[in-house]
Amino acid sequence: MATTPQPMLLPVRPARVASIDAYRGLVMFLMMAGIMKLPEIARSIPESGFWAFLGHHQSHAEWIGCSLHDMIQPSFSFLVGVALPFSIASRQARGQSTFRMSAHAFWRAFLLIALGVFLRSIGQQQTNYTFEDTLSQIGLGYGFLFLLGFRPMRDQWLALAILLIGYWAAFAHYPLPAADFDYAKVGVSSQWLSEHGLSGFAAHWNKNSNIAWAFDTWFLNKWPREKPFVFNEGGYATLSFIPTLATMILGLIAGKVLRSERTPWRKVLWLTIAGAISLGLGWLLGAEGVCPVVKRIWTPSWTLFSGGWCFLMLAGFYAAIDIVGTRPWQRAWAFPLMVVGANSITAYCIGPLFGRFINDALKCHFGQDCFAHFGTIYEPLVRGVAILLVEWLILLAMYRKKVFLKI
Repeated sequence: MATTPQPMLLPVRPARVASIDAYRGLVMFLMMAGIMKLPEIARSIPESGFWAFLGHHQSHAEWIGCSLHDMIQPSFSFLVGVALPFSIASRQARGQSTFRMSAHAFWRAFLLIALGVFLRSIGQQQTNYTFEDTLSQIGLGYGFLFLLGFRPMRDQWLALAILLIGYWAAFAHYPLPAADFDYAKVGVSSQWLSEHGLSGFAAHWNKNSNIAWAFDTWFLNKWPREKPFVFNEGGYATLSFIPTLATMILGLIAGKVLRSERTPWRKVLWLTIAGAISLGLGWLLGAEGVCPVVKRIWTPSWTLFSGGWCFLMLAGFYAAIDIVGTRPWQRAWAFPLMVVGANSITAYCIGPLFGRFINDALKCHFGQDCFAHFGTIYEPLVRGVAILLVEWLILLAMYRKKVFLKI
């Protein structure tokens, strides 16, 4: 007796997780809020502990250490990994083949790298080929991350270990600078060395004298430049995309946990335990002198330390929004963040591309000296808040119209 063929069942398209948008929104808001220039106010009022605290957390740690501002890039990278299992499931639900999804992933990686270079080149005389910015760093590793997204979690943990141990070994085995090494020629002053320089084994991770700096003095000079590349003023490096990929893998694992069959509170427990272990291990590696916790060159200990905070932040947002705050009025506090997080690429680009235009428009409509009325010290803050508000209103309008810029 003939049987009626059954239709092929596609995977169910996953629902959007509001906590991911809210966490991403916080990250992008912190990045956009840099326009408020809080460190400048702190320098203008050196006796104020309040402004010193705010200024510190809107600045990057000079070398070892961590501020809130330092958590922007690892959080953004981590959330790229978190979102990937949901993206793969969504595309599978639409019937896309693995080949098509992979081709799109590598095209997206190229676009992220290109967008990063483009934004870095604004105001320059020619294209500024550097690859240490957030978008380029994510793009350099995104294709590999996508391929890992189809592997079991065991393989992802293995890839994480290989990346971190290998990157640590590369720095540890690169020769230390000679005794007569001229740090001044690579942008490192004697005062900086006395305050932040590392000695002994940790000196393998000193500023602009490590393997990542050596790679850039070769690699970046292969590209057209106004003048030869000698050093990056902040010590940032192209090769940081390798441990950044490790950060994204931590996010990928977290995303798989969120998509697992665990109960919601067990997911929170898993993320919290993973966060505590990762945070503690990163700190311990730095405290024991095995590997200093340096964000600027994204040391393996920084990957674990910042990754621990990312796990904990995600656990907190997931518990507050997707478990406790399921009703609209309960998550109203997160709505401004979700507006930003749902359009993260727009939020990333809006300041560099339109910040000056918004500033000029405000002066045109409210007077050229509208911000000067608040005094020299607070003028940057008021101007920044006004520009930030306009940027958020643009993102709100896009959110209401369901216009989302994606790559």
